Amino acid sequence: MKKVIVISTSLRRGSNSDMLADKFVEGAVSAGNDVEKISLVGKDIRFCTGCFGCQKLGKCVIKDDVNGIMAKVLEADVVAWATPIYYYEMSGQMKTLIDRMNAMYPLDYKFRDVYLLATAAEDDEETSKRAEIGLTGWVDCYPKSRLAGTLFCGGVNDPREIEGNNKLQEAFELGRSI
Repeated sequence: MKKVIVISTSLRRGSNSDMLADKFVEGAVSAGNDVEKISLVGKDIRFCTGCFGCQKLGKCVIKDDVNGIMAKVLEADVVAWATPIYYYEMSGQMKTLIDRMNAMYPLDYKFRDVYLLATAAEDDEETSKRAEIGLTGWVDCYPKSRLAGTLFCGGVNDPREIEGNNKLQEAFELGRSI
């Protein structure tokens, strides 16, 4: 059994990327894993100020929801990020959270496998590549980890559109495979 954290970065409940996250969670649970989904809806996540206080303290000096999320990520075996693609990149709230997790850099961490679940209105396979490269930059800071998989669902605007393709089933299977 693995401890799995799924971070849904869309600020719209029931969004396409949130539905992929839910299916990934279902798959991971069905495989017997301990899974927690963290939605950024309603979370207080402020911008990094670049003070580097986190490097001395092992946590961020800003009093918001990031330290709690970060503590869960440090203890997870698997981390999955779900994001809508905005202007061919991960959501701003995902990038902000990644920046704020700078405090993790000198700390011990358990996660080995990182997944990216992404959705976009554009259906070109290249649409999610910049988000994948951005997440890989974070993964590269943790040499015991790797980007274990990416699932991209393009050509979806309305949440009802994702239900008409096989990407939800693929997300379930990906979650079940960990």
